[in-house]
Amino acid sequence: MLTMLMAVPAFAAAATATAGSTADIVASVSFRSGPSTSSTVLKYLKAGEKVTIVETVNSYWYKVKESQGNIGYISSSETYVDVKEQPVSTGNAVIVASVSFRTEPSTSGGRIRFLQKDEPVTITSQVNGYWYAVTDKNGVSGYVSTSDQYVKVTGQITPPITVPTGNAVIVASVSFRKEPSTSGERMRFLQKDEPITITSKVNSYWYAVTDKDGVSGYVSTSDEYVKVTGTIPTPKPDPTPSVPVSQQVESVIAAGMKYLGTPYEFGSSRNTTTTFDCSDFVRQAFKDALGVVLPADSRQQGAYVRERSSVTTDWHSLKRGDLLFFMDYKGSGASNYADKDPFGETIRHVGIYLGNGQMLHTYSTESGGVRVSDIAGTQWENRFLFGGSAL
Repeated sequence: MLTMLMAVPAFAAAATATAGSTADIVASVSFRSGPSTSSTVLKYLKAGEKVTIVETVNSYWYKVKESQGNIGYISSSETYVDVKEQPVSTGNAVIVASVSFRTEPSTSGGRIRFLQKDEPVTITSQVNGYWYAVTDKNGVSGYVSTSDQYVKVTGQITPPITVPTGNAVIVASVSFRKEPSTSGERMRFLQKDEPITITSKVNSYWYAVTDKDGVSGYVSTSDEYVKVTGTIPTPKPDPTPSVPVSQQVESVIAAGMKYLGTPYEFGSSRNTTTTFDCSDFVRQAFKDALGVVLPADSRQQGAYVRERSSVTTDWHSLKRGDLLFFMDYKGSGASNYADKDPFGETIRHVGIYLGNGQMLHTYSTESGGVRVSDIAGTQWENRFLFGGSAL
């Protein structure tokens, strides 16, 4: 028996088995440390034992997991193994572009492998705004980016992604406006039984609220339309009421400069300062300097600035301390951005304007973390959408 197994099997190559399929051992076969007859025999699998196919290595070898959970390699010949093919789950999402499949919802999490374009996955939950918990077609669990650049949701997520219930509910359909005024632009109608979060009471007539999708706006305070179900945050006094705006700006920039060189991490924790993504960094600078807590991501920060100040689409008109917002990278040429809509594109990046054509920001691991960059003649000039003051 040993002599026969020392050579490459002389029988016809077996069909490729789907990862995750089970198989029965039909004749005693070597369970080896590698896909080669020269690899160490770890033990012999006996007829009647069951294994799970991990991977079809080539025409002669399967990588398998035996009943004790050990991983090894066996001959793929039907003389030794009978594969019971299992249907491959189509999942509820598909990979749009190759993306890291990680052990934790963080870029510092170990990479299990790269999920490939058109590969189906099953989203089991959304950890936060940046990470999905998923299971791949082989039943392996891990985490991937929520960016639609990488993942397209194609079906229902079960269990559903939990939506915050907020502190109020809509009683009857009501206008959701961009400003606390009936002349403010209506974004849509909030519907009966829709949960919202009241962030503050602007005056006797208007609440500032956030809907279930994280969009900020204003609704009537009338109990004909809104029923308060929780606690409304008490407005905090202006942290620096007597400090000139120019001095506040310098405080924010000084606070940001303290983090020069801090490593970049996409989806960084908002509870530490060991790593930052772009919006986390801007948020921390304002929090450190003024006690002002900006929204958690760049899109919400863009909406925050538009609500509180006049904005400009010409970066040359920005003032020191203004926030700059940018669209996704589409190439180095200016022609790639000729048709951009400053207020219609999705915001993908934010930075703090320093004046003299420079900004303070962080955008990639390779760039060295928090840094100062020039705007003119770079991708940032092409990608710029609008900017304005958050103060």
